[in-house]
Amino acid sequence: MSKLKKIPKFKTEAEERAFWEKHDSSDYLDWRQADTVSMPNLKPSTKTISLRLPETLLDRIKIEANKRDMPYQSLIKVWLMGDIDQGRGTG
Repeated sequence: MSKLKKIPKFKTEAEERAFWEKHDSSDYLDWRQADTVSMPNLKPSTKTISLRLPETLLDRIKIEANKRDMPYQSLIKVWLMGDIDQGRGTG
Protein backbone atom coordinates (compact mmCIF):
# COMPACT_ATOMS: atom_id res chain seq x y z
CA MET A 1 0.00 0.00 0.00
CA SER A 2 1.23 3.48 -0.76
CA LYS A 3 1.93 6.03 1.94
CA LEU A 4 -1.17 6.91 3.91
CA LYS A 5 -2.48 10.46 4.01
CA LYS A 6 -2.72 12.25 7.35
CA ILE A 7 -6.22 12.60 8.77
CA PRO A 8 -6.97 16.31 9.22
CA LYS A 9 -8.11 17.83 12.51
CA PHE A 10 -11.81 18.67 12.50
CA LYS A 11 -13.43 21.55 14.35
CA THR A 12 -16.87 19.97 14.46
CA GLU A 13 -18.53 16.61 13.97
CA ALA A 14 -20.40 18.07 10.99
CA GLU A 15 -17.08 19.04 9.38
CA GLU A 16 -15.73 15.53 9.92
CA ARG A 17 -18.90 13.94 8.52
CA ALA A 18 -18.68 16.13 5.39
CA PHE A 19 -15.03 15.14 4.94
CA TRP A 20 -15.66 11.39 5.14
CA GLU A 21 -18.63 11.65 2.77
CA LYS A 22 -16.18 12.80 0.09
CA HIS A 23 -13.02 10.82 0.92
CA ASP A 24 -12.09 7.14 0.89
CA SER A 25 -10.97 6.05 4.36
CA SER A 26 -8.53 3.53 2.87
CA ASP A 27 -6.40 6.52 1.74
CA TYR A 28 -5.99 7.39 5.42
CA LEU A 29 -6.12 4.06 7.26
CA ASP A 30 -4.61 0.64 6.64
CA TRP A 31 -7.68 -1.46 7.29
CA ARG A 32 -5.56 -4.64 7.23
CA GLN A 33 -4.25 -3.51 10.62
CA ALA A 34 -7.73 -3.07 12.09
CA ASP A 35 -8.89 -5.22 14.98
CA THR A 36 -12.11 -7.17 14.77
CA VAL A 37 -14.68 -5.82 17.20
CA SER A 38 -17.65 -7.65 18.61
CA MET A 39 -20.62 -5.66 19.94
CA PRO A 40 -23.08 -8.31 21.07
CA ASN A 41 -25.34 -5.88 22.93
CA LEU A 42 -25.66 -3.38 20.07
CA LYS A 43 -29.24 -3.15 18.90
CA PRO A 44 -30.06 -1.94 15.40
CA SER A 45 -31.87 1.36 15.08
CA THR A 46 -35.57 1.03 14.54
CA LYS A 47 -38.19 3.30 13.06
CA THR A 48 -41.87 3.27 13.89
CA ILE A 49 -44.16 2.95 10.89
CA SER A 50 -47.89 2.86 10.41
CA LEU A 51 -49.19 -0.14 8.50
CA ARG A 52 -52.84 -0.59 7.67
CA LEU A 53 -53.97 -4.21 7.63
CA PRO A 54 -57.39 -5.75 7.32
CA GLU A 55 -58.63 -6.64 10.81
CA THR A 56 -59.04 -10.28 9.83
CA LEU A 57 -55.39 -10.46 8.72
CA LEU A 58 -54.19 -8.82 11.93
CA ASP A 59 -56.30 -11.26 13.96
CA ARG A 60 -54.72 -14.20 12.13
CA ILE A 61 -51.22 -12.78 12.71
CA LYS A 62 -51.96 -12.35 16.42
CA ILE A 63 -53.17 -15.95 16.63
CA GLU A 64 -49.94 -17.19 14.98
CA ALA A 65 -47.86 -15.01 17.29
CA ASN A 66 -49.70 -16.34 20.32
CA LYS A 67 -48.96 -19.92 19.21
CA ARG A 68 -45.27 -18.98 19.16
CA ASP A 69 -45.48 -17.05 22.45
CA MET A 70 -44.13 -13.87 20.91
CA PRO A 71 -45.44 -10.34 20.24
CA TYR A 72 -47.21 -10.07 16.90
CA GLN A 73 -44.97 -7.15 15.83
CA SER A 74 -41.92 -9.38 16.34
CA LEU A 75 -43.50 -12.14 14.28
CA ILE A 76 -44.18 -9.71 11.44
CA LYS A 77 -40.50 -8.62 11.53
CA VAL A 78 -39.32 -12.24 11.48
CA TRP A 79 -41.57 -13.01 8.51
CA LEU A 80 -40.48 -9.90 6.60
CA MET A 81 -36.78 -10.57 7.18
CA GLY A 82 -37.17 -14.19 6.12
CA ASP A 83 -38.96 -13.18 2.95
CA ILE A 84 -36.30 -10.59 2.11
CA ASP A 85 -33.49 -13.07 2.80
CA GLN A 86 -35.13 -15.63 0.50
CA GLY A 87 -35.53 -13.01 -2.22
CA ARG A 88 -31.81 -12.20 -2.02
CA GLY A 89 -30.84 -15.86 -2.08
CA THR A 90 -29.36 -15.62 1.42
CA GLY A 91 -32.06 -17.54 3.23
